[in-house]
Amino acid sequence: MRIKKKGLFMKKELKLPKFKSEDEERYFWENIDIGDYYDENDFESVSFPNLKPTSRPISIRIPEYILIRVKEKANEIDIPYQALIKQYISNGVFERKQK
Repeated sequence: MRIKKKGLFMKKELKLPKFKSEDEERYFWENIDIGDYYDENDFESVSFPNLKPTSRPISIRIPEYILIRVKEKANEIDIPYQALIKQYISNGVFERKQK
């Protein structure tokens, strides 16, 4: 809800209710417009450094000589070969983006 004050529209401060349970709070947030309670300037950017991106298994066919070489290289640097393949793919994707 907005109210007009001196030619400007300002957001009317609404009080958040006290919740008796998590279910009641969940229902409240699912059924209201958060814009009635908060302005976009009320939020701040956050990061989750320990959050791992989700991975999805895929099937890919590559020539055996490439797989052998990848496994050898992974063994040399002491990491699993699947991790090395992910690094190669990631590097290729993001290098292309920069060019």
